[in-house]
Amino acid sequence: MQIPTTDGLADAFAAYPDHGEQHPGVLMNPDAFGIRPVIRDLAAELAGHGYYVLVPNFFYREGPTPIIDLPGHIGEADRSALAARLMPLIKELTPERVLSDADAYLGFLTAQPEVGAGPIAVTGYCIGGLLATRTAAAHPGQVAALAAFHAPVAADGPESLLRLTADVHFGHAATDITPEALGELNQSLEAAGVTYTSEIYPGTVHGFTMSDTDAFDPAGLRLHWDRLLPLLSRALAKG
Repeated sequence: MQIPTTDGLADAFAAYPDHGEQHPGVLMNPDAFGIRPVIRDLAAELAGHGYYVLVPNFFYREGPTPIIDLPGHIGEADRSALAARLMPLIKELTPERVLSDADAYLGFLTAQPEVGAGPIAVTGYCIGGLLATRTAAAHPGQVAALAAFHAPVAADGPESLLRLTADVHFGHAATDITPEALGELNQSLEAAGVTYTSEIYPGTVHGFTMSDTDAFDPAGLRLHWDRLLPLLSRALAKG
């Protein structure tokens, strides 16, 4: 799929049930390694629960997927070199670009004939979780659910959380956040009046949902589904 944006065309793919009904829409942002088989599998599994899942290539300004060559399995030895190549691209995702892209992605998602007229959800992994959080904050009347996993969701500061009206789940890797920092984040969510769960997934490292990496944790992925699916069911039905 090609999504028109103010800066060009963003390549994307969608997964949705094969029957003819309309479904709640979900915008899923991948991790920094981008669209690849494991992301397609996550989107397909979520779609199997009755959702239309749109996954954009948020690095589209650099070209279509794949942006960089990835090994079939991303080992710890590969991660630092890949991160060094991706970090300049991440830095170019300014808040202004992210919000402009989010407008385009949500407009495209809600215009699909398979997507129902109700509220939508945004999800994301790693940097995609931060993009999802920014998207939810910028579209309070439209985004009813936000879920982010091993993501720097507090990178924009506590004041950014004040704009959230979605029901929220943040699933943190144990190596990404200290219990003290988690407490501060959760206090900010409470002060903002957000309906949320925000927790450290025990024994996990950054990237624990991604089965093509050394960071993968099967128990962490199962907990991710145990948190994500009820959140979407509650929030999108409520909307």
